[in-house]
Amino acid sequence: MQIPSKYDASKVESKWYDYWMKHDFFHSEPDEREPYTIVIPPPNVTGVLHMGHMLNNTIQDVLIRRARLQGKNACWVPGTDHASIATEAKVVAKLKEQGIDKNDLSREEFLKHAWDWTHEYGGVILEQLKKLGCSCDWDRTKFTMDDDMSEAVVKVFVDLYNKGLIYRGYRMVNWDPEAKTTLSDEEVEYIDKQGKLYHIKYKISPLTPEGGNNDAQYKSESSPPDRYRDSEGLGEAEEYLIIATTRPETILGDTAICINPNDDRHVNLKGKKAIVPIANRVIPIIEDEYVDVEFGTGCLKVTPAHDENDKVLGDKHNLEVIDIFNEDATLNSYGLHYEGKDRFEVRKAIVKELESLGLIAKIEDYNNRVGISERTKAIIEPRLSDQWFLKMEDLVKPAINSVLNDGEVKLFPKKFENTYRHWMENIRDWNISRQLLWGQQIPAYFYGDGKEDFVVAETIEEAVLKAREVTNNKELKADSLRQDTDALDTWFSSWLWPMSVFDGIRNPENADINYYYPTNDLVTGPDILFFWVARMIIAGYEFKGEKPFENVYLTGLVRDKQRRKMSKSLGNSPDALKLIEEYGADGVRVGLLLSSAAGNDLLFDEGLCQQGKAFGNKIWNAFRLVQGWEIDENLEQPETAKVGLDWYQSKFQKALAEIEDHFSKYRLSDALMTIYKLIMDDFSSWLLEIVKPAYQQPIDAKTYNAIIEALENNLKILHPFMPFLTEEIWQFIAGRTPEEALVIAKWPEAKAINESLISEFEFATEVISGIRNIRKQKNIAFKDAIAFSMTNNENKTSTFDAVITKLGNLEAINYVNEAVDGALTFRVKSNEYFIPMSGAIDVEAEIKKLTEELNYTEGFLKSVQKKLSNERFVNNAPEQVVDSEKKKESDALAKIETLKASLASLG
Repeated sequence: MQIPSKYDASKVESKWYDYWMKHDFFHSEPDEREPYTIVIPPPNVTGVLHMGHMLNNTIQDVLIRRARLQGKNACWVPGTDHASIATEAKVVAKLKEQGIDKNDLSREEFLKHAWDWTHEYGGVILEQLKKLGCSCDWDRTKFTMDDDMSEAVVKVFVDLYNKGLIYRGYRMVNWDPEAKTTLSDEEVEYIDKQGKLYHIKYKISPLTPEGGNNDAQYKSESSPPDRYRDSEGLGEAEEYLIIATTRPETILGDTAICINPNDDRHVNLKGKKAIVPIANRVIPIIEDEYVDVEFGTGCLKVTPAHDENDKVLGDKHNLEVIDIFNEDATLNSYGLHYEGKDRFEVRKAIVKELESLGLIAKIEDYNNRVGISERTKAIIEPRLSDQWFLKMEDLVKPAINSVLNDGEVKLFPKKFENTYRHWMENIRDWNISRQLLWGQQIPAYFYGDGKEDFVVAETIEEAVLKAREVTNNKELKADSLRQDTDALDTWFSSWLWPMSVFDGIRNPENADINYYYPTNDLVTGPDILFFWVARMIIAGYEFKGEKPFENVYLTGLVRDKQRRKMSKSLGNSPDALKLIEEYGADGVRVGLLLSSAAGNDLLFDEGLCQQGKAFGNKIWNAFRLVQGWEIDENLEQPETAKVGLDWYQSKFQKALAEIEDHFSKYRLSDALMTIYKLIMDDFSSWLLEIVKPAYQQPIDAKTYNAIIEALENNLKILHPFMPFLTEEIWQFIAGRTPEEALVIAKWPEAKAINESLISEFEFATEVISGIRNIRKQKNIAFKDAIAFSMTNNENKTSTFDAVITKLGNLEAINYVNEAVDGALTFRVKSNEYFIPMSGAIDVEAEIKKLTEELNYTEGFLKSVQKKLSNERFVNNAPEQVVDSEKKKESDALAKIETLKASLASLG
């Protein structure tokens, strides 16, 4: 078979992926083997491949391919998440382009459009993962809105409700005015935003607390009295109080002013009332120690409908609740002449109006921490709403214990345990309802107009039976029931993922769930440690009574070279598919993994992908070199080849042990670097040079076969990282049946390591490097054999003399008891080596050069020793700095000794 001169990833990758798929190498069914299971963190069905996906899924593929090579029954379940908010936004946008308003559609009509969109675009990211080489069991692909998956979600809701863990409550929630839905606390991100602190003057009502109906004059007036428009300042001090707020638009929803009863500044306000600017409503001045006397003016405006803490105060003091916002954060009729306008537009306008009324005391710059929607990035609006909640206090206990105490679930790196502890020990009830159409509809059926007039059931048929029993109405029909229009939070689907993909909720004792669960490794980002990972652990213990996985490997974020998080808005995220087109999937995989230590952010640089591509080309060229050798079955194996192959066997086994250790600690970057060095340095740069036959000469069969075996072992350990290149070379080496494909080959077995042989070879490489350096310095061509001598002492080792002779092109190695006159000298450890230079160099010039180098080195040594003699430096400098200086000293002493020996031999 003709081997191409260059490796072309574009021709290779699709060929072998199709081959693997054709022969079902990725498919798994329960059998007698040890299972190894990974469930993919389901990307949004709206998604396309980005750098985070590339890193995360490459790591998963490395783990699953290695497990497959180890003889385990490897099962990697792929799938996508229906992503309620993101998908509904995409569908609404598409409908808008077609001139269709979502609000004009029935639920069924909208869902048809959503399914059409999903069928058209939903599989894009999974197809892209195939280009990356991901060896998922595509026959098991799941979608969180599949019928069986939805049935599992509904079943879990009903089960938790029947256990008393799900309830419906009127609560202050996080409202996303762009998506027009509530969000859980965990779906809110917080950012620092530069804003303003507005100091607003409120008129103190002249009415007494017993003013009774006289309050009405202020409620009915369309504009405040003239004295309320005081432009001369504060007027009489007792007539005004000042409130500091960052949200002046919400004054229209104020229902009280609160002061701290211990604040001496506001004794005069006790028992009085104030007038809300613009709205002209009279509101009470209440007292509560909740007010921070240090913030602003010590007077707090209370808006129970728009602040969680204000709602608590409102409940405590029985205050009116006035909601001034529509669901899209425009103002409603309580906004008076601002009705229909956006909240931020109103903020600017209301400040101008207050200024015109002389009611702005001052405006200050203020850095505010603002909550934004994790999905839409819209600023969150606190809102009172009827929602469904899941009680978390007891549910989290087994999940806390499994990670932080028993170690049943291990986080890598361990540092994330602190984050996990903080979240779990401060958990609040989970708001699981969303005001969306796309998602599992909440299985609550209302039979009356009251908030509590509902039953919860898996099907409408069961709901009818329950409603008949509750109402004692045997004639009640399905069309008398009205199902809750809200959908469940997407995470309420995905927290079941490790179980539901194996149908473990609906059929808890089926063969798949019993074989594959609990899964082995979960690979994901730390940003969803609570969103998804913690919740899956909670669900595992609640519904299966055990952990969902053993290990959680938390990757870092992919950032650019300026440490910025990659994003479309910054334009710093490269096109993942173009990277694959440019560097090949293997090159991109290597480029990502070489710099992605567990839990640490990856500073992505395309140069890393180029490095990965170059690594692949190096391997390809090494293979072509070997394949180009002519084999002679009658040749004896030379000593150089025998000892070289023995060394490489031990070197490979030592690397294999390091790789196993790195994998056990999820240090995949380190594992790849070990393989990289083994192949680039030990195999390509040393072993092939050792065994390479002379120009146009054949190689013996024994050596050739051993080299092929070593190459195949290299391909096996590299395959999880570079699957396409390795399969291509593997198939070129020999005609293979599908059963002999590399993707299902056997991982190399661990064997004994000869540490002494490895150490002796390291010594030999230093000698060879010394010889090559002198050749380079003196322009001695490699084709010219040179004489070589070394001191005869107890530290000498002759194991690799044949290798040194070949790679140094020496006439022979002579052992001597004293220095060789007229020779250049170098030292390795305590051994001295001599290369006679008689007639080959200008002795006078060489003596001058060596003398200058000796003088410089002696000067350098003095400066180092002066630093080391300084007790202050030695005692206060970091240990590694002191050690570095000591090494400089020892290196300088050795070099001086060698230079003196060389000068003596020339003198």
